[in-house]
Amino acid sequence: MQCIRAVLRGMCGALCLLAAFALFVSRASAQTDTTAPATPAITGTTQPAEPQAAGTIRGVVADKTNTAVAAATITLTRADSSAVQQTTTDDKGEYVLGGVAPGLFNIVIAAPGFASQAVTGELHAGETYNAAPVMLEISTVTTEVNVTMSHVEIAEAQIKEEEKQRVLGFVPNYYVSYVPDAASLNTKQKFELAWKTTVNPITFALTGAAAGLEQLQDQYGGYGQGAQGYGKRYGATYADVVTGNFIGGALLPSLFKQDPRYFYKGTGSKKSRVLYALANSVITKGDNGKWQPNYSGLMGSMAAGGISNLYYPASDRGAGLTFENVAITIAAGSAANILQEFLIRKLTPNANSSAPHP
Repeated sequence: MQCIRAVLRGMCGALCLLAAFALFVSRASAQTDTTAPATPAITGTTQPAEPQAAGTIRGVVADKTNTAVAAATITLTRADSSAVQQTTTDDKGEYVLGGVAPGLFNIVIAAPGFASQAVTGELHAGETYNAAPVMLEISTVTTEVNVTMSHVEIAEAQIKEEEKQRVLGFVPNYYVSYVPDAASLNTKQKFELAWKTTVNPITFALTGAAAGLEQLQDQYGGYGQGAQGYGKRYGATYADVVTGNFIGGALLPSLFKQDPRYFYKGTGSKKSRVLYALANSVITKGDNGKWQPNYSGLMGSMAAGGISNLYYPASDRGAGLTFENVAITIAAGSAANILQEFLIRKLTPNANSSAPHP
């Protein structure tokens, strides 16, 4: 470090000596040349350069089919990208740019619906420059469209999937959703689901089987036997189905804003799934997605039982028939829910593929 400092001090000292010597020499020269005669200054005028003659640029614009493109915008720019002149093409697709200063130029051709193109070249003084013909290509516009289905449309699409759910391929299983967060149904959809279930051929067949079993066991003896007794039992059973579907599955769910469907669980322990199935006979999902007491189902059963007093034999009428109907509905609903959790899903080939499997 000390050596480096010494070198720097030595270099500074040498520079100072050289500067002093140069100053001495310049002063001596100034004193010696004072007697020299002054050289007279030579004056004169500089002739301005003549401006270069302007030129003209011509061209034609067409599309890929060689059809003239009229009203295309022609913009002449220089190296700094500043616009100098602008014009448009005529009906024949031709354009003319006059009074253009010579030099390098850039022309941009633009027309609605076409991709812009550029032409470059160099114009000489007084020249008429014929630019190469320009063939414009149709512009490719990429439009991103976000399609969002409404809540009703989503529910409708899910209902269509539910209508494909048939146990063993033919028994309708409409009132089960294998989508845990399925969209809630509006009033129209609830009534449509009730109607489709009511008029399904399988419903008529199962009603007939139930009426036959009642006659075989001589239930509701007031109806009698034979074809007449069977017809009465069939009518009464089908009336129960209709009132249950429309009152408990459509009307009251619309009033109380509740979902009449069973939402398949499919996961968890067997115990948790059994408890879930049993609970769903007295609770249901509201249209808001929250669980709540199944007012519509329970009151629908009571209403259906009360109406049945109008057509069941006099000996079987009364409050007992109403509450019996409610008890049977709850018990049957619990049994059906357990079957849904552990058996029916396996027997339904068109069940939603995204549903959880047991």
